[in-house]
Amino acid sequence: MSRTIFVTTALPYANGSFHIGHIMEYIQADIWVRSMRMAGHTVHFVGADDAHGAPIMLKAEKEGITPQALVARYAQERPRYLNGFHIKFDHWHSTDSQENIDLSQAIYRQLKAAGFISTKTIEQFYDPVKSMFLPDRYIKGECPKCHAPDQYGDSCEVCGAVYAPTDLINPYSTLTNATPVLKSSEHFFFNLSDQRCVEFLQEWTTGTNNQGNKRLQTEVLAKTREWLGNDADKESNLNDWDISRDEPYFGIEIPDAPGKYFYVWLDAPVGYLASLKAYCKLQGIDFDALLDPESSTEQVHFIGKDIVYFHALFWPAMLKFSGRKVPDALNVHGFITVSGEKMSKSRGTGISPVKYLDIGMNAEWLRYYIAAKLNARVEDIDFNPDDFIARVNSDLIGKYINIASRAATFITRHFDGKLGYAGDAQAMATELATLTEQVRSDFENREYARAIRNLMAHADKINQAFDSAQPWVMAKGISNADEQQKLALQDVCSRAIAGFKALSVMLAPVLPALADRIATELFGMTRGFNWSDAAELPDHIAPFKHLMQRVEPTMLDSLFEPDAPTDDVVAAAVAAALPGGEAIADVITIDDFVKIDLRIAKIVSCEHVEGSTKLLRLTLDVGEGRTRNVFSGIKSAYQPETLIGKFTVMVANLAPRKMKFGVSEGMVLAASDADEKANPGIYILEPWEGAQPGMRVR
Repeated sequence: MSRTIFVTTALPYANGSFHIGHIMEYIQADIWVRSMRMAGHTVHFVGADDAHGAPIMLKAEKEGITPQALVARYAQERPRYLNGFHIKFDHWHSTDSQENIDLSQAIYRQLKAAGFISTKTIEQFYDPVKSMFLPDRYIKGECPKCHAPDQYGDSCEVCGAVYAPTDLINPYSTLTNATPVLKSSEHFFFNLSDQRCVEFLQEWTTGTNNQGNKRLQTEVLAKTREWLGNDADKESNLNDWDISRDEPYFGIEIPDAPGKYFYVWLDAPVGYLASLKAYCKLQGIDFDALLDPESSTEQVHFIGKDIVYFHALFWPAMLKFSGRKVPDALNVHGFITVSGEKMSKSRGTGISPVKYLDIGMNAEWLRYYIAAKLNARVEDIDFNPDDFIARVNSDLIGKYINIASRAATFITRHFDGKLGYAGDAQAMATELATLTEQVRSDFENREYARAIRNLMAHADKINQAFDSAQPWVMAKGISNADEQQKLALQDVCSRAIAGFKALSVMLAPVLPALADRIATELFGMTRGFNWSDAAELPDHIAPFKHLMQRVEPTMLDSLFEPDAPTDDVVAAAVAAALPGGEAIADVITIDDFVKIDLRIAKIVSCEHVEGSTKLLRLTLDVGEGRTRNVFSGIKSAYQPETLIGKFTVMVANLAPRKMKFGVSEGMVLAASDADEKANPGIYILEPWEGAQPGMRVR
């Protein structure tokens, strides 16, 4: 049965660039969304910048710009990160929008009308030097519970205690280091301690959603028991929530309360709804009907473990008592560490997402690695460089891609791309359907690591069957073989290709760009994969094309190298002057060019060169009635079997060169950056379909 699901991630605070923690969360949510869409469900996936609060106001003030200008600067960066890592939000918005202002003020009025808003005069810390009331995060001191030093004014990062800033021992202002003074001010509160809230939250936190699944993970539920107790009869530890801040403050004004603004944590989650409302307007969707409390729409949030308090208490209670739909699930994840350590740029254990992309690392390597580590529990995951290289090169290249690169060559060469199955092919289709349903279920339940383990185990099974059959032996003398041997060869390779297609379908949520290429380029489909495609056995393939490069250890060295200080403008000018990392060569005449005889060559065979870490030995047909032997330094980018049968371009009139491994009779053309350490990758030239061996490139 088709479902309609509204999905969000936590809103990034708009006073800085995305970090790897953001990207991890977005990848987790994106995989889930893609998987659900492949099953035929309607998913509205939205995000937004969290654009209000004192930190943005103070940073903008320091830079001499408006808060709006600061937010806009970071907003311009977002598409590069999201597109770079194939994270496909339907809409990206901002909490500093009219939709968010209207919704936040409407929710406040509805809560007030229902008796959940109160006011009282409180004493609040005030910075006498800065002449402003201090937000909680700008006050530090000793935790009143565990006595850890330098803890913020709202919660302790050591013991997890939540408290008022005035509870801190020896507080100080982080803005001026001055000792803050107490000053009276009227504040607005959401009455979270109201017995109606307590009873609702007892039910909501322990309950199940329309799918019969628990709304909260076991670890999250246990955390809520610390605040709520174990049953409605036990006195809770909930306190009323201060939802107002005094001017100066960058935020949304509280209706009928001059000089008062909503605390950013009130309007930030409302930003989920505001983004969806803006998206609905663009798409012509009835927002109110979509999120009607009685509608079947599911509301799912992906968040980090550090913001559970707001999302498991305040947010559902705000929605419930303002007459709105409450969340169906909170999917909470842990943090990401590097080699077991908390990330730190100064210690060289930080990962810059934009640097990852800039040095040419494949975004889908990271998507796969993160997926292989994630499960449905609230656990930290670790990025280990050596493990990253091993998983990508062994799993993705050595196991998965290797299936197609080996089997497709035989199918193209001997059967013109036509697949054929001998024996009971239906049994294989049934097996693939069973595996697919298991993997689909694992993705829906966020057991990504288990899904990946099962997929790689099946890849091993396919490779073992292929190796046992030894199709390279079966192919010898195939032109003179009997029909039964030909069918046997076709069957072995076709089953491998069918298994590869099924794996591609099941990996599509994790590797969306690669899966789309495989669907369209290899299998000739006009759309992306759906789950049902996995058990549909293909009957034809196009010639295999190189799909994915291996990770080179030097890439990880570059990723963790400290950034040298540089002027962005100068760097951009230098890069523009050096396309591909080097200046354009001196001008030549047409007479110089025609001296080079470039010809189309077919790669008849290709093999490793014993004793060389860089070279492959290519046997080339240039239409001369004989073949040529050419050595090429492309081993880091290609496996020999993936090149056999392909066409390329070579320099045909280059003087033969005697090497320690033999004589090289030409040179194949390939492209690469001048600085192969910073921008690794080698790409042999490949002519368009129709070119034949011996044709001259003019």
